[in-house]
Amino acid sequence: MDTEPELSDSWWERVKYYARLAIERVEYGVESVKELLSTLTSDERCGVMLEFEDASPDKFTQLVTDAPQWTEWMA
Repeated sequence: MDTEPELSDSWWERVKYYARLAIERVEYGVESVKELLSTLTSDERCGVMLEFEDASPDKFTQLVTDAPQWTEWMA
């Protein structure tokens, strides 16, 4: 990952945006979240899931309960 602050900030803002989308997609089911994550790089997927857990612990718990294999999506 780039160490330039503006690039790092840009990357993190993008990850937070995708995390918000993932949180919204929980309402539509696991496949909807999985589809979104499949469009991201592995670094972005990891960042999204970290932000998802911090931003919405209840929905994160719902997702991991519904899809205990979610860690396989990170590869």
